[in-house]
Amino acid sequence: MGAEEEDVPDLDAGRLLFTQNCTFMLGVPSMATLPQPNFPEVAFAGRSNVGKSSLINALTHRKSLARTSNTPGRTQEMNFFDLGGRLCLVDLPGYGYARVSRSQVKKWTDLVMDYLKGRSPLRRVCLLIDARRGIMESDEAVMKTLDETAVSYQIIVTKWDKVKPSNRETVQSEIRRKLIPHVAAHPQQIWTSSVTGEGLPELRATLATLANPALSGITRPAYDRP
Repeated sequence: MGAEEEDVPDLDAGRLLFTQNCTFMLGVPSMATLPQPNFPEVAFAGRSNVGKSSLINALTHRKSLARTSNTPGRTQEMNFFDLGGRLCLVDLPGYGYARVSRSQVKKWTDLVMDYLKGRSPLRRVCLLIDARRGIMESDEAVMKTLDETAVSYQIIVTKWDKVKPSNRETVQSEIRRKLIPHVAAHPQQIWTSSVTGEGLPELRATLATLANPALSGITRPAYDRP
């Protein structure tokens, strides 16, 4: 299963968007160094080691566009990627546990939350949840903040291949139950695996609905540094 059965976006539009060249733009260590916005942004947020970088690589058909590691806390900046001049993918530092100092974790968490609450071109937050762990306390805290600031977010479940088929319905029911009180959460969840590719066509299609339209023969400007 990828997305919910109803209202599945155009899979072909998603496929076409993600055949575009995707390039690393810049890493941002602070709000003061954010680039000038030129096109819509979609941010990938989640606990440390939830699989954000792996998912971005799988979506864009690349092996190492976003850096991956088994060590929580490897992503230390907000990394911006230009997808065909139509959409910017933002890989955020993970929140929660990481093998770094508490002060560094707090710094990353504050940076992520400041970005999520105050970035005008941000169209949606893809909030990644590890299928094996479900929605945890740190995820609930982020969801509450996004609810309060009316920032749209969608639950993207990762590592779906790690869940036995006999347990999938239980995992889905529990995640949906915890989403009930969260007013800014998108009504559909997408269940993905960066290993098997499950759910990736649906996620590409969903992101395509947020991108700028394709402009024939016109190249949109890249991000300008401040």
